[in-house]
Amino acid sequence: MIHKVFGTLCVILAVAVGSVLHAQKPAVGYAPITVETPARPAGQQDVLQLTTPKMETVRIGIIGLGMRGPGAVERFVHIPGAQIVALCDIEPDRVEKTQEILVKAGLPKAAAYSGSPDAWKKLCERPDIDLVYIVTDWKTHAEMGVYAMEHGKHAAIEVPAAMTLDEIWKLIDTSERTRKHCIQLENCVYDYFELTTLHMAQQGLLGEILHAEGAYIHNLEDFWPYYHNNWRLDYNRGFRGDVYATHGMGPACQLLDIHRGDRMKTLVSMDTKPVNGPAYIKKQTGEEVDFCNGDQTTTLIRTEKGKTMLIQHNVMTPRPYSRKYQAVGTDGFADKYPTPMYCLRPSQVDSHDVPDHEALNAHGPVSEEVQKALMDKYKHPIHIELEETAKKVGGHGGMDYIMDYRLIYCLRNGLPLDMDVYDLAEWCCLAELSRLSMENGSAPVAIPDFTRGSWNKIQGYRHAMVK
Repeated sequence: MIHKVFGTLCVILAVAVGSVLHAQKPAVGYAPITVETPARPAGQQDVLQLTTPKMETVRIGIIGLGMRGPGAVERFVHIPGAQIVALCDIEPDRVEKTQEILVKAGLPKAAAYSGSPDAWKKLCERPDIDLVYIVTDWKTHAEMGVYAMEHGKHAAIEVPAAMTLDEIWKLIDTSERTRKHCIQLENCVYDYFELTTLHMAQQGLLGEILHAEGAYIHNLEDFWPYYHNNWRLDYNRGFRGDVYATHGMGPACQLLDIHRGDRMKTLVSMDTKPVNGPAYIKKQTGEEVDFCNGDQTTTLIRTEKGKTMLIQHNVMTPRPYSRKYQAVGTDGFADKYPTPMYCLRPSQVDSHDVPDHEALNAHGPVSEEVQKALMDKYKHPIHIELEETAKKVGGHGGMDYIMDYRLIYCLRNGLPLDMDVYDLAEWCCLAELSRLSMENGSAPVAIPDFTRGSWNKIQGYRHAMVK
């Protein structure tokens, strides 16, 4: 009898506790932190699939001749229809040294601008320039891009092209108002594994892509001294968040058709404490400093259509270089680091196209022989056309050359560019939005629709090609 009573009391207690816990359960779907989306200025329209008149020759002015600018000049001398008209850097000797590249190629020297912090404005104001190519430090990118467009030039800006939402909206509004192209020089979307995998996904080999990953993991301890006036380390010291997300974001967003049928909706970010950043400064200077950016930052993003992205940033700790490129589909998987590999359902692969078809399974990587056959079959048309020349000219294994070639090719043929100003916005917005999440206990943050309602207007990412 005692046992029965005790048992009954336990049941009553369990029901009561369960009812209390259920009553106290937090509501699902609480509103994330939001940021203002400014209204589109009156009279402006989006620049999705923007085209501009064809031009036989694209006349280029380059601002910034430190770590990346001279390499761009080297590449442009190999690209049909590209002409370097003007060069600018705050250091006069850099301009003179870069002129030697043109002379060596049998080309005339470009107009030179240097010696003043505002010398770049004179370059932008020249009437004989079509494209301003901006390769300076992050803090000057957006200002220069806006000024170039306001003076009738297309703007191509190194990564990240903008560091704040305010800068992002200024670039968007200026591009829409002037009807000038404004793109970010994101080279990693042209790398061989990424572009081949994108082509596979577009052909349906991987099924529906549900999740993508990307990162910038690169220990910069040996490289900090090479940044002019220490600007890059100073930026990490003063700002918290994923300040360099674009190399991971670009390929991931293209896989998920961001603003081409889907959009990023919400993110959550967190970081580790800063250790190696302040330790490096103390080692170099003996100074104890406040340091904002954690050694590792991680951001998880959910899209409107229920897909996810995982983005990481770490330039502080000893780790092998990685961009963590990964595609997770309903019928297949791709992973680039540390060793490129694919995993596919056997039913996805035509036995006539790959060797050893019977050995395929959905829980292990395909063999090297099968992978080579697949990558040959699904080689992107851009690589079919440009791979041989790209590897000769170089620039991060050739992807820089392909990036610049595609920019000039599309401008010359009056085609939409492979990347637009909304890509720029989406791939740069983590700098501010991840900080906002971190500073509020890793709270969800709503990601603005930078197209202002047109994210579903185009269905599927595609490179513009002349048919």
